[in-house]
Amino acid sequence: MKKRKNIAALVVALSLFAATPVAFAGLGDILKDGAIIFGGGALVKTFATQINDFINTLTFNKGVGYEGYTKVVPIVSIGSGTRIGAAQVGGVTKAAVDRTKAVGQLEGTFSRVRAKALIPIDSENPLKQFKRVQGVGVTAIIDVKL
Repeated sequence: MKKRKNIAALVVALSLFAATPVAFAGLGDILKDGAIIFGGGALVKTFATQINDFINTLTFNKGVGYEGYTKVVPIVSIGSGTRIGAAQVGGVTKAAVDRTKAVGQLEGTFSRVRAKALIPIDSENPLKQFKRVQGVGVTAIIDVKL
């Protein structure tokens, strides 16, 4: 029951965030001094453990649980607009998962094909500098219906 209340609180908080002018600010306004300091990124960090537990329980109950280490981090879109979301990342080693600070989302279009690359990265600010974290992949995407 506590998990449901925490998830419900996250949904409400993200809904309120999406309705504020911050949601329409530029990426430079959201990223400061190498860290996502407010808005969706801060909410993701606040509820990351509860979301991670929820996803692990959900996948385990369906017989498709992940057998490595997992955690939830913000998704930072790079390129076409400012968006903040959340993703669960997973890896075989705890050290690699711990190094992951965010997921960078790169988007591109070729002819009528649209592609999104989700890359676990070691920084919350991809504008400054980041490296891909090897041995870690995205295991779930978290979004909130508004």
